[in-house]
This record gives sequence, C-alpha cells and structure tokens, in this order.
Amino acid sequence: MLADKDRIFTNLYGYQPWNLPAAQARGDWDNTKDILAKGRDAIIEEIKASGLRGRGGAGFPTGMKWSFMPKESKDGRPSFLVINADESEPGSCKDREIIRHDPHKLIEGALVAGFAMGARAAYIYIRGEYIREAETLFAAVREAYDAGLIGKNASGSGYDFDVFVHRGAGAYICGEETAMIESIEGKKGQPRLKPPFPAGAGLYGCPTTVNNVESIAVAPTIMRRGAAWFSSFGRDNNKGTKLFQISGHVERPCVVEDSMSIPFRELIEKHCGGIRGGWDNLLAVIPGGSSVPLVPAAQIMDAPMDFDGLKEVGSGLGTAAVIVMDKSTDIVRAISRISYFYKHESCGQCTPCREGTGWMWRMMERLRTGDAAVEEIDMLQQVTKQVEGHTICALGDAAAWPIQGLIRHFRPELERRIAENVREAAE
Repeated sequence: MLADKDRIFTNLYGYQPWNLPAAQARGDWDNTKDILAKGRDAIIEEIKASGLRGRGGAGFPTGMKWSFMPKESKDGRPSFLVINADESEPGSCKDREIIRHDPHKLIEGALVAGFAMGARAAYIYIRGEYIREAETLFAAVREAYDAGLIGKNASGSGYDFDVFVHRGAGAYICGEETAMIESIEGKKGQPRLKPPFPAGAGLYGCPTTVNNVESIAVAPTIMRRGAAWFSSFGRDNNKGTKLFQISGHVERPCVVEDSMSIPFRELIEKHCGGIRGGWDNLLAVIPGGSSVPLVPAAQIMDAPMDFDGLKEVGSGLGTAAVIVMDKSTDIVRAISRISYFYKHESCGQCTPCREGTGWMWRMMERLRTGDAAVEEIDMLQQVTKQVEGHTICALGDAAAWPIQGLIRHFRPELERRIAENVREAAE
C-alpha cells in the first residue's frame, strides 16, 4: 500500500482549500523556475526515465509523446498543449477530483509540459457537465496569472505561457483527441483522419500534443522528486502511482491514489472494505471504464491492476475506473445499457459505428429478454468484429469490446435466457 509521503495528490478529498496559498503550502509552485531552468530536453528525458504512461486510457509513454513535438517552428507556427479534461468515460471520475481540489497541480503541470514541448499555450478542455469544477479551474488560472506564475515571464523563467480553459458541451466523442481539437476550433466535434497526427498539424493547424489531466498533473512532482522515485512503484512498463476510481458493489466506493500493479483484491480490501456480501458474492468487474471488456470474478481476484496485467486477462486498465458487480447484477442488462450509451454517443461519421452501434444495442435488448435465437449470439459476435477496428476513432472498439467480453464469459447466461423464453412461449 502506498505510504502517505509518496502520494502526489495530497488534497484529493478536499480537506484543505484548493486555492493558491494552500496549494503552495502543499508544495505546488515550489521553485518552478528551477525545474524550467533544467531545459526542455532534460525535462523530457526525466519524464521518459520515470516510465510515466498516459493516464487517459491508451497508456502511451508520456515522455515519448512530448518528444514528437518539433524542436523549432520552421514556418513561424506556434505549438500548443491540449489537456483532456472531458472525462466522459462511464465510471471515470478522477480528473474532476484533481480539478476540484488540486487545480494548481494541473496548471503547474501545464507550464512544465508546455515548456518542455515549446508550446505557446495550453488549452484545458473541460466537459460541459463539470460546472463547479470549471468555476474552480477558471479561478485557479486567474490566481496563477495574478501571481505571475503563468503568462508573461511565467514564474520568472523568461518563458511566456498562457493557459485557456475551454468548456465543452457534454459530448463523449470530444474526448477523442482530434474531435476535441475540432471542438476547440468551433467545429462539430468529430474525429479527423490520421495522418496528419496532431504533433504535425493539430489545433489551428499547428503542432499539438493532447494529454490527460492526470498525466500532466503528476509532471511537476516527478521533476521535483526524480524519475527513480516515481519508477520505484509498479512493475516494469507499468510505473508510478495511479488514481483508481472504484464504484459499484463495494462497501465504500472511492477515488484513491495507490501504486500501479497493486493486486485487485488488495485494492478493494484496503480502500473499499471489501465486496458487498463478501468475496463469494463477486460476479464480474469492468476494470477500466465502460469501454473495456468485463472480467469474471475468478480471473480478476489476483490480477495486478496495471496495463499489462489486465491485458493478460483480456481487458484493459483504461482510466482505472473499476466498476464492481456482485451476483445481484443483471449482467446482460448492464452490458445492454452500456451498448445504448455508445449508440447515443456515436458521432455518426463512420458507417460501421453509426449503423453498428444501434444494431448491437437492439440485439442486446433482445438477448436481455431472451427474444432471440442461439445462432444470433454468433451473429452479434461477428458484427462486433466488423465494427471493431473499422472506424476513424476508437468509439467503434469501445462499443464492441463490452459485448465481446459478455459473450466470451457469460454465453451460458445468454443461452439460458433464450431457452427460458422458448419454454415460456411453448407453455
């Protein structure tokens, strides 16, 4: 279990004020000028050495992503950092806690990351439903400007850096990096074809890097405490501390910071007081937000909670939004509800996603009531494969994977419902 002295987010629960004096008392903005004085390359190398991987779901190495940005502008175009605070993944609620209680960690992180990439400004794209969080973030940015920490000669470093907060309108699709860029530009939030990648032509046609809130917020602490300290947590290729958001059928749902690779059972026992009704009552877990496949109880119990450990059990860490389901759960209904979400949130640009998400949801509803034929289970599986990997962005995959997980692990339950429906019809 992570020691208190090693926690990065020391005000996660809001026991102290979020404002600048309280943040500085917790160690934020402490000699930020000295961090920047190390130089762009040194900062990127330190982040690479720390083993930090993107905390938004994909898990791409953060330092490597920063290094993709061009060193110098050849045609006078500025570079930008876009911070993804859209957080629309069902089950995910970590970024809102950072913004609500520790916003200065994010703003300082934006300066450190922006400087390392030579970015002119950071745009923080916050989801429309985060009303109070956005108010806090606007106020914190204003505090940072008034104190000279950002803006002209940011933190006395000689570097000019602006931070803009951009409010979205509550579209899940705008969590995808290119759709987010389109939305900031005032266009319809739909993903772009790649290439060009944002590092070549992103926001306003300029080189752009898009990072998650948590990925950016941990950067100053890594620079202060060193890459070796951060990489001392977790297994190889899965380094650092992580915010886990645990909801569902546990005794105490919570958002908690712990080390990567903590076993699932230990995570739940230590922080949530165990499974509601005891461990024998556990049915399945969605370990990384609604877009990753569920994992049955027997397989998840001792799985390490990291990118590779959950990949080995056929799922993914995602945002580490852990949705726990006990045996009272109607598992088919739960996955059908998730299917409806993706049908509703599809932007409609790609035919497999536009047509497939609706078709899959309607099929799931029939399976929920048993009003289907056994052969249609295989047909549904085939359709998920026709959607997965055949769309511009990953929403098609996100719609397909929960259904694939259900069929893989709970096919007998689907067949039981169909048989029961046939029997009732015969009677």
